[in-house]
Amino acid sequence: MLKQIAGMLLAMTAITPAVAFEPTKPVEFVVTSGPGGGTDNFARTVQSIIAKHKLMDAPVVVTNKGGGSGAEGFVYAAGYKGDPYKLTFGTNNEYLLPSVAAVPYKPEDLTPVAALALDEFLVWVNGKSEVNDIKTFVTAAKAEPKAIQFGGSQSKDTDQILVSTIAETTGAEFRYIPFKSGGEAAVQLAGGHIDANVNNPNENRGQWQAGMVKPLCVFRPDRFPKSEPVHDGKGWSDIPTCAEAGLAIDSYRMPRTVWLPAGVDEDAVKFYQDVLKKVSETSEWADYVAKTSQTSQFLAGGDFTTYQTSDRENVRKVLKREGWLVE
Repeated sequence: MLKQIAGMLLAMTAITPAVAFEPTKPVEFVVTSGPGGGTDNFARTVQSIIAKHKLMDAPVVVTNKGGGSGAEGFVYAAGYKGDPYKLTFGTNNEYLLPSVAAVPYKPEDLTPVAALALDEFLVWVNGKSEVNDIKTFVTAAKAEPKAIQFGGSQSKDTDQILVSTIAETTGAEFRYIPFKSGGEAAVQLAGGHIDANVNNPNENRGQWQAGMVKPLCVFRPDRFPKSEPVHDGKGWSDIPTCAEAGLAIDSYRMPRTVWLPAGVDEDAVKFYQDVLKKVSETSEWADYVAKTSQTSQFLAGGDFTTYQTSDRENVRKVLKREGWLVE
């Protein structure tokens, strides 16, 4: 009889699944930007939604490490190999930075978890400019090579890569002026110190509301969804896509991404993917993406890997053409 009981217990042990990962101590959200930046707002929005809906029992601590265009945060997280308590928030800068600078980490030093949204990019000009459409803008740029000053956030980064792509597509030549942030580029354009920028909607919203800047087109496959007017009776849905307006670039977007250190168990990856998927389905998340005029798109697993591969290949083509690629 005792042998039978022992055998039954052994069989039950063999078929009982291992307990899936769930954090039992504070989780650190490593933000690869300074306080108040787009990535910081992204991470803190996720944090607040998790807390409100009790999607995770463990508390969350947010740490800003935005030095080196975000490299500081990725280097920090990469140093915690196998640690499932370091969740890093960034963009495509995770796999872009090692291609343009000698940073002490490789993209493979982090494990992709998910992307939750896509930032949109537009061509903006000063509100008093006589230019009202992208064709006129490109014609003017071709007439006076390098006369038009395009401002953007950082150098050899997302904004300058887009400006380079516009130049390559149209045959126009621009002068690129790097600033510390999109907010600074917005102020410079509103003040008439530069001629254009490629800011995200949220970065130029206030200046557009005041009539100090105006959008020419957006780099997305279709127009923005219908929205309330922002300025002079026009809203985001009134902005033509760049492709329909005559600039043959169908789409240019930046993903809002989340990462774990390399070597983390798959159970931990799946746990955070599940939490983030639930975040993306809340009304608070819908409010956040509407306010920032981002596009909500949850990508994980193979979908996220496919997106990264395509994005990285496209970016590296520009870097190689410009001589910025670090092999």
